[in-house]
Amino acid sequence: MPVARWRRFGTISGVKIPEITRRKTRALDVGGVVIGGGAPVRIQSMTNTPTRDAAATLEQIRQLAGAGAELVRVAVPRADDTAALTEIVAESPVPIIADVHFHFDRALEAIAAGVAKIRLNPGNIADRSQVLRIIDAAGAAGVAIRVGVNEGSVVDRREGEQRNSDLAASLVELMVAKLAGYLEVFEASGFDRLVLSAKSHDAVTTVAVNRLLSARWDWPLHLGVTHAGTPQTGAIRSAAAMGALLCDGIGDTIRISYAGDPVVEVEAARELLASLRLRQRVGIELIACPTCGRLETDITDVAEEIRKVLADVTAPITVAIMGCVVNGPGEAAHADVAVCAGKDKVILYNRGKRIRTVSADKIVEAVVAEVRNIIRD
Repeated sequence: MPVARWRRFGTISGVKIPEITRRKTRALDVGGVVIGGGAPVRIQSMTNTPTRDAAATLEQIRQLAGAGAELVRVAVPRADDTAALTEIVAESPVPIIADVHFHFDRALEAIAAGVAKIRLNPGNIADRSQVLRIIDAAGAAGVAIRVGVNEGSVVDRREGEQRNSDLAASLVELMVAKLAGYLEVFEASGFDRLVLSAKSHDAVTTVAVNRLLSARWDWPLHLGVTHAGTPQTGAIRSAAAMGALLCDGIGDTIRISYAGDPVVEVEAARELLASLRLRQRVGIELIACPTCGRLETDITDVAEEIRKVLADVTAPITVAIMGCVVNGPGEAAHADVAVCAGKDKVILYNRGKRIRTVSADKIVEAVVAEVRNIIRD
């Protein structure tokens, strides 16, 4: 797999760059995928198909796995959903997590079907004896359990804006206390195949509560911003919260949650981890300058077209599309392929070396050809 000599993972121009120090957590094997214990931060997503439709669910799981998801969660609100799990688990390319709410029977059925992990909010199951039955079944089957708490599960949303201000001020502490209460039954049972999570739709709350969790427990942490919204808003909320936590070394698995196609979640998660150098980038890293009044050639549509045409590339190749001579030569020095645009023409670079000038209408063709040449070499 070709990588520019001067732009290796963890170095730029041969100079070592600082890396994020991950916090130490317990290692947990989930269906062959290790979470925590120094393993790479894992990418999760969730299907939005009815799980009882095994064919449609498996098709989406394969799409998610192809995009880079390493674990996939499926909803199991009904008995016919868990009935489909045996087929799904057997044919899935990645470990399956069952998302359980309210009905403890669904958890037992999912465990019997062979899932690698279940997501459980014990606050949704009032009968502690039922939680104990889930713990016993998971322990016997070697199934992991993510124990989670969401802001909505500890704050009565019916109060809306009139909710007690002291309660709002202590929300983070309340979430931690609620999770600690949940964990008592697991600890008393000697169950330690745990992943913890605490989520809010608010980025600051998510950061604060996960910092407290990280300081208190050494179980792996799953990060996410719940109800993040569409990709337009969710990308920013998720990057704000998870970026801050990951830079602190906190987080062992992540899910960026969007309304819509879950494959987009995986693509965003990959970009976030690659941007923080927590995972090796797969495919093109496209750098494009911010457009300004110096621009003599419009590069906006050009950059997007190059991204689409090179979407099939898996080699970690950096492409810089620069609109003027101010930042262009500098970026070209570190990119595998770069163009520096002027009026009606661009200068093409290969690994820092100026190779030729092409007309502005040939930018896409020239860049794509140069990238393909690098791959062949």
